[in-house]
Amino acid sequence: MKTKILVFDIETSPNLSYTWGKYKQYVIEFEQEWNMLCFAYKWLGEKKIHSKALPDYKTYKKDRSDDKELVSDLWKLFDEASVIVAHNGDRFDIRRANTKFLQHGLDSPSSFLSIDTLKVARKYFNFNSNRLNDIAKTLGIGEKDDVNFKVWLGCMNGVKKDWKTMIKYNKKDVKLLEEVYLELRKWISNHPNRALIDGKKSACPTCGSESITRQGFKYTRVGKYQQWKCKDCGSWFQSRRAEKVILEVK
Repeated sequence: MKTKILVFDIETSPNLSYTWGKYKQYVIEFEQEWNMLCFAYKWLGEKKIHSKALPDYKTYKKDRSDDKELVSDLWKLFDEASVIVAHNGDRFDIRRANTKFLQHGLDSPSSFLSIDTLKVARKYFNFNSNRLNDIAKTLGIGEKDDVNFKVWLGCMNGVKKDWKTMIKYNKKDVKLLEEVYLELRKWISNHPNRALIDGKKSACPTCGSESITRQGFKYTRVGKYQQWKCKDCGSWFQSRRAEKVILEVK
């Protein structure tokens, strides 16, 4: 089995509701709850970034908020993935997707592991800001397209040029996300074990590369372990079994 890592990002519409004011308001009534507008994705290792949006489906002409077919296509990707990468994915993107899966009567997809780059940034670093755009700029990767809320409103009202802007924006997010993930992954101590999933006996557990070198030993209170470093992703790891150590007691 080959590890299939899905890098993805969703865009949703806002909730439409009535309030008596502007800040920290009690919502009197919902006019329309949020729906999924589009998603962009790529499989790690492939060049092309794909996207799906509501106008891609025939149902869009009758109901611009009908996201059932769009959500079903996202479900298929989740079901196929071994690992899913998203920024704030555990709290937002994945949970939002799950909500829509449930709403549209879909079963839970097959099990997958998640890598949330927001959690990685918070755990291992101290960036001034943990937003994807700010991390990407700090690392010299690039930055998101400058898009304002009018684009979301335009998409909700069926404006074609705004849909083009939205899809381009969504795909750019996935490009930045992948590059940020690749920069951060060597720091992730609990990264899903790709060597195990791929069935490789001597490979990097982080990226699956077989280009690894011995780098001395790691010592614990009870054992000595061979230490390794991956030439491709830069990750450090150790052998699972301890070296045999003979102690001479005088």
